[in-house]
Amino acid sequence: MTRVATFFTMLAFWAMLSGMFDAFHFSLGVLSCLLVTLLSHKLLFYGEKKRRWLRGTIGILLYCPWLFWQIVLANLEVAYIVLHPRMYDLIDPRLIRFKTFLRRPITKVTFAQSITLTPGTITVNIHDDEFTVYALTRNAAASLPGEMERRVGRALESTL
Repeated sequence: MTRVATFFTMLAFWAMLSGMFDAFHFSLGVLSCLLVTLLSHKLLFYGEKKRRWLRGTIGILLYCPWLFWQIVLANLEVAYIVLHPRMYDLIDPRLIRFKTFLRRPITKVTFAQSITLTPGTITVNIHDDEFTVYALTRNAAASLPGEMERRVGRALESTL
């Protein structure tokens, strides 16, 4: 069952990124997704118990629109900073460290990638339960860990 879920996850992601639905490109996408599924289906659902992967898949699908909106907002904020005549007054770069309550490795990686996908922040290091994140502004630093950590936890952690 994890192979089927991996295939459809990969195919949906491929379709979303490529936007090519003619027979030639779509068949190449299906073949690519089949190959990736055969070679790496255990990576996406590593060590999962039965039915837990379904909850995680649904959780991530519900999390992605929120993440997309946060990426749009962060893009607008960074664009405002770059185009502002007093740009150097607005930029206040810093490295912040914080502990996370997330326990599963896939949840920590999802959280780290979500931070990095959001313009103005980059995950520099993860060591055990401690994250080190570069933030371009004081506002970006103040928002971490915050709502993003809670939403990732709700989507992928079974105890939340």
